[in-house]
Amino acid sequence: MYTQDALDRVISEWLARSDPDPERARREWATQSVALLPLGERFAAVRLPARVVHAAVRSQDRNRVAVSLGELLGGSIIHDSRVGGGTYYALIQAHAALAWAYEDVAVCLGRGTYLGVPRIDRQQPPGTYWVVPPRYEGDLCAPRAIIALMRDGRARLDAPAVTDAFADLLSTEGCGTA
Repeated sequence: MYTQDALDRVISEWLARSDPDPERARREWATQSVALLPLGERFAAVRLPARVVHAAVRSQDRNRVAVSLGELLGGSIIHDSRVGGGTYYALIQAHAALAWAYEDVAVCLGRGTYLGVPRIDRQQPPGTYWVVPPRYEGDLCAPRAIIALMRDGRARLDAPAVTDAFADLLSTEGCGTA
């Protein structure tokens, strides 16, 4: 039976081995807490805008978002708060990036792209951290779940415009409350 520390070392090694120079990744984690890792071999990442994620899970509360994403996507997710409004990155199987057909829904980052991957114990802001840390090596999200989440979030963001238009229609027809 593994202890959490032993499991974290196994997961960290799996992540580090995504780089042709795993030692470089280890040095970056030791000095900067984030390593720039190449995508497309071991895993890829889908970029998820924070406002769409928050709309989909109906919360901006960090803990609620983490629980919801863990339940809905079932894999490892990184948050980078350094980019305007924040961005989530759901890790997926590398080959999924080769056949990604949902660029209109969410951008998939694969071969030729690097991602800032936090050290396994970075699970709190500020900066880049794990929202849903890997539970085991190869703990990746299901692409279908990501697409469903993004479509739901976008639909919720579009819904207020419809609701506001309906309220305006009611008030112009004298059907509003007095």
